[in-house]
Formats: sequence, structure tokens, C-alpha cells
Amino acid sequence: MKLYDGGKAPNPRRVQIFLKEKGIEIEKVQLDINALEPRTEEFAKLNPTKTVPALELDDGTVISETIAICRYFEETHAEPNLFGHSALEKAQIEMWQRRVEFYFLMPIAFAFRHLHPGAITIEPVQVAEWGEMNKGRALNFASVIDSQLQKNAYIAGDRFSVADITLFTACQFMRPARLAIPEECAAFTAWFEKIGARPSAAFD
Repeated sequence: MKLYDGGKAPNPRRVQIFLKEKGIEIEKVQLDINALEPRTEEFAKLNPTKTVPALELDDGTVISETIAICRYFEETHAEPNLFGHSALEKAQIEMWQRRVEFYFLMPIAFAFRHLHPGAITIEPVQVAEWGEMNKGRALNFASVIDSQLQKNAYIAGDRFSVADITLFTACQFMRPARLAIPEECAAFTAWFEKIGARPSAAFD
């Protein structure tokens, strides 16, 4: 079994943190996203979407897409549970996972890809207006996140979950996207500092 990794990019980071939380160590193959290594025809034979992370099992089966990889490890290593136990908890974690991914992480990624000069290798046609629009979307959703964290210790409730991993990596990606958690979002800032102190958050 081996994981095709992509360093500090948000999606590879999500799997990295998830594996650390689970205490799982596997072989990793590092691919340079900026050098377009995942976009080679050779890698496309493993993963036709030419994205990382991708997990290759011992029998040659390849699982791509971040949450699909995390779900695989959730099923093979049940504890610590990161996707929920009860039907309600699973639904709440899934709800916040999708909200954070669609309304926060993706806008941050679009802002980076369309506004940062260094992103031109991966986004050769940059549209500044689209990048600025997504900066606003991310910052607007930060207030929704802050409101949730005023009432809960973690984004989906009273314990750490995969939704927190997605949110944390999105926050880390704000810096290269030239964004920051708004000053008025005190609960959100406190949560980010708390998650950043977890051993799993350290980058190897």
C-alpha cells in the first residue's frame, strides 16, 4: 500500500492529518504539484483525474479523492472515530464537512489559483474577478463558522472530526491565498489555535 502525496497542498494535508490521528503509517510517494508531476500520462494511468492524494492498495486498486481515502481508513481502522458513531452524529459531521469544503476551502483555493502569481503553473488562465469574488465568499462564510464555534468546541459538535481537519487545512491555505480569519471571529481564531496545537497538525 502506498499514498501518492502532494506535500503542503490542502487535500494532501487532509489525508496526512487524518492518518496521524489514526496512528497509521504507510509508504508515501511525493509528487510536486507545482512541477505538474501529477499531470503526467504515467500518473494518469493510476488516477485519470491527475490529482493527489491517491491511495494504491496492495492489489493495485487505486482510491482517489480525499474523503474517499479517509473513509477507507475509517472503515479499516475504526478508532479513533472521525466520521461519527450515531446516525445523527454522522449526518452532522457530513453536513459540516461539505459546508466547509464547498463554502470555505473551495473559495480559498479559487482565490489562490486566480490571484497568486505563483499559481500560474497550475492555473494558466487566471481570472482576477473570479479570484476576488471567491475571497469575499470565503470571508463571508467565516462568520458562519465563527457562529458555530461560539456554541460548539468543534465545528460539527463536541468532538474532533474529519470536518475539523478540512477546516484546519483550509485555514492554513488562507495565508498563501493572502487571506486571514477576520479579527471579529474570536471563536474561530481560538479554535484554529487549538487545532494547531494537536500533534497531527505538525507538518513533517
